[in-house]
Amino acid sequence: MAAPNIVNVATITGITTIITGVNTTPVNNNGVTGSAHPCGITTIVSNPAGSGKVLKINTLQVAAIGATTGVDVKYFDAAAGLGNSVGLGITMTVPMYSALTVIDKSNTIYLEENRSLGAHRQVDAGTLNIVCSYEDIS
Repeated sequence: MAAPNIVNVATITGITTIITGVNTTPVNNNGVTGSAHPCGITTIVSNPAGSGKVLKINTLQVAAIGATTGVDVKYFDAAAGLGNSVGLGITMTVPMYSALTVIDKSNTIYLEENRSLGAHRQVDAGTLNIVCSYEDIS
């Protein structure tokens, strides 16, 4: 099923996802170490194929816990951080003990079926936590 018509929806559920310790280890979804995609990607939000939903991403905030670090946030054309990607923000600096807002109400995005958002951080530099607020629309 394609994404629902968001003018005539049955349900809108507000959800906040919290991810601690964003991945940099070069291990893919099958547990295999290597450098091939999707190694090192932490899936933030995923909308599986056939879900009958669209996810409206309202806020995506990244916090540096400790040292300053960089973060890449990408939009994937397949669920769970797989497939081709487009960068929403590449090597953005997150200052020490601070937060960086990547998406907010002024630049919301929609995740249709079989789409996802993923992130990874700069290797050997600090730790990142992510908070993502979104609406599950069906």
